[in-house]
Amino acid sequence: MSEHVPQVHGHCDARFTAVRAAFEENFRERDELGAAVTVTVDGVTVADLWGGWADAAHTRPWERDTLVNVWSTTKGPVALCAHVLADRGLLDLDAPVAVYWPEFAAAGKEKVLVRHLLSHRAGLAGLREPHSLEQLYDWELTVARLAAMEPWWEPGTRSGYHALTYGFLVGEVVRRVSGLLPGAFLEREVTGPLGVDFTVGLPEKEAGRAAELVHPPVASASEQAAIFSQLAPVALAALTNPVAGAAEANSPQWRAAEIPAANGHGTARAVAALYGIFAGRGSFGGRRVLSVEAAERMREGQGSCRDLVLGAGFAHDTEVALGLWLSGPNGSYGPNPRAFGHDGFGGSCGLADPEAGVSLGYVMNRMGPHIADDPRKTALIEALYSAL
Repeated sequence: MSEHVPQVHGHCDARFTAVRAAFEENFRERDELGAAVTVTVDGVTVADLWGGWADAAHTRPWERDTLVNVWSTTKGPVALCAHVLADRGLLDLDAPVAVYWPEFAAAGKEKVLVRHLLSHRAGLAGLREPHSLEQLYDWELTVARLAAMEPWWEPGTRSGYHALTYGFLVGEVVRRVSGLLPGAFLEREVTGPLGVDFTVGLPEKEAGRAAELVHPPVASASEQAAIFSQLAPVALAALTNPVAGAAEANSPQWRAAEIPAANGHGTARAVAALYGIFAGRGSFGGRRVLSVEAAERMREGQGSCRDLVLGAGFAHDTEVALGLWLSGPNGSYGPNPRAFGHDGFGGSCGLADPEAGVSLGYVMNRMGPHIADDPRKTALIEALYSAL
């Protein structure tokens, strides 16, 4: 192994050596800096690997318990919070959001359903008025603005990726029903009892374990202008109002905030466990979190379409279920079209395949330019399925 390819630590069952090979190849061929991958089969960990560096300067090795911001991979656990409440009969996914959040009925949204929030069909992909990062850190202000705004399109008819607003929309319903913000609810009901190393935001006492995110290659000003000129106003609102990248996510302010669509922090082991609940049809590690029926409902497709925000980045239609994306014919989460999962900006992902009994968590700190289907993630998933 060359001096430029860091040593990979952890364990990997002999059957899954292809996963280890792909993980090592990510460092050798795909410019990985620091990363970890965990695979479970029927709730048993069969691969748990980590390596590389937790910082750009190569001064801190990536350790077994290194945490990193996983961006939108957080959306799966946040959706889980809503499904736990629905499973207990406390939340009706087919009820208008305004039943739980009366202010939300403003501006013609009285018929928007809870399922529309979960499936990116609420028409609220981004705020219409300028919204700074400091304002994003203000939960009350952000949810008040969302409650007051007019949808970008007729809710329920199409999906449009709610990149940052998703966590506030689903999270405020969780708060109205349970009395807890989604991070606290997740800790009380799921990660605490299961011993899963994952939080929404990052407690200050854990900052020493956090990896430094590193920016993807930056396009030139002219290239950026060309990209933005092709985006519809709704896509600009969803992806750039406000702009958040590696520098922002490394800040104490970002880590201290509750941004349930984008600032979950965890290990690959934690992501594999949380998505393992979905793969285990509601159960993981001998603990039942959701009924089998509720777990199945999470991957109930809400209609395939060209996404109104991300459509320009895909050569195909996609389908969002009730909180997660279906693998579909394009195979984003492996060859089973009913496997499902979620990617995080820059590369991370969580995958669940109930038919195979498989979950995968992949986390890293050198962000690629992709919102979804990063080549490093794709290589790991291909390796996993080659071993099954």
